Amino acid sequence: MSHPSLGLPPVDRTAGLPPAAARVNDDRERLAARALEIAIDRDPTVRDRYDEIGLRRLLRDTVTLIDRVVDSIAVDDPEPARVFAESIPPVYRRRMVPMDDLINISESIRGAVGGVLPVGEMAPVDAAVDAMIERFRWHRRIAGDARKRNRILAAIYKGA
Repeated sequence: MSHPSLGLPPVDRTAGLPPAAARVNDDRERLAARALEIAIDRDPTVRDRYDEIGLRRLLRDTVTLIDRVVDSIAVDDPEPARVFAESIPPVYRRRMVPMDDLINISESIRGAVGGVLPVGEMAPVDAAVDAMIERFRWHRRIAGDARKRNRILAAIYKGA
């Protein structure tokens, strides 16, 4: 599937989704809540770094990430998830959300969706999540990511 601006339409959700995509789409709010719980269990500092509004935003964003996974399942191609993951890092940089948190949430989505789909139907989910994680890891290396800085290097760059 090519980018919609190149002439091909996006996934048509009104025409009906394949059964696996429909199951994930029907439970996406519950799956997003479960994925955020798994992410917090993996990294307990998430609860300390974000206030209540920040956690609600992450929950809303997790639903959006699951929507992209559903699109990828529907077309059996990880490209919708990859394109979305390529475009969202500037938004998270403005909100001071590190790419490591998005990687954690993406892995948690894989675990949450694994509770709904059988192992045989997880291949498109794994491909979509891997594509998103690959893009988030690439953007993680760019300066401006809200991650913990080395104090010594920060002092050198300041000239102190």
